[in-house]
Amino acid sequence: MARKKVKLAWIANDSAQRSTYKKRKQGLMKKINELSTLCGVEACAVVYGPYDPQVPDVWPSPSDAHRVLTQFKSLPEMERNKKMMNQEAFLKERMAKMREQIKKQQRENREFEITQLMNRTLIDGTGQILQNVETKELKDLAWMIDEKMKRIQKRIDSLRSTMESAVQQINGTGIQTTTEMEAAQRQIWFMNQIMNNPPPQQEQQQQPTDYYGNNPPTQQEHHHQPIGYYRGVGNDFANGGMPYADNTP
Repeated sequence: MARKKVKLAWIANDSAQRSTYKKRKQGLMKKINELSTLCGVEACAVVYGPYDPQVPDVWPSPSDAHRVLTQFKSLPEMERNKKMMNQEAFLKERMAKMREQIKKQQRENREFEITQLMNRTLIDGTGQILQNVETKELKDLAWMIDEKMKRIQKRIDSLRSTMESAVQQINGTGIQTTTEMEAAQRQIWFMNQIMNNPPPQQEQQQQPTDYYGNNPPTQQEHHHQPIGYYRGVGNDFANGGMPYADNTP
């Protein structure tokens, strides 16, 4: 279960404030100890609490803390202030980040509203929705349409480039697999649909016919059966020599 986000504000209740101070102070000391142990850095902590301001809490010890602070003060002032941050600077930094987040969210909300207006206008088709729209919103709508058109044109150029590459591959080196051939054909068809130029229909193959205009049977339908002939007396082609199609051997 996720921890509830703590509201960063002054705790008015004295009992809750004392409990929070104790827990947070122990957590701070623990984090400094982990930082020093894991990363091998020299660190110290000095906390003056509101309940005993004359005796501060020091980590790891007063002598070690004095040594670290002396080393820090021996640095040039520019180096000391390079990464120094007090409470005021910390709050200013957080406020600047919050302002950026607010501006970003406002831009996203505005784009969503203009997109919804554009969609309603396209669905309506009469333009009556835009009669009561303010000038600022119309300018934002024009900007949104322009951005959409740029994205569409960019996509068309990308598909055209892909189609030309596929055609060159087909006419040049050749495509080795059926999957690649089908993918190239799908790209060409999709590009024709976008450009409002449907793919040409293949001419229907002319089916061969026999003498009487009938379609001859296919190879699977055509079965050779022996045909018997009517033989007359003394004449192998009696009755005009026409085959007597009784299919008898």
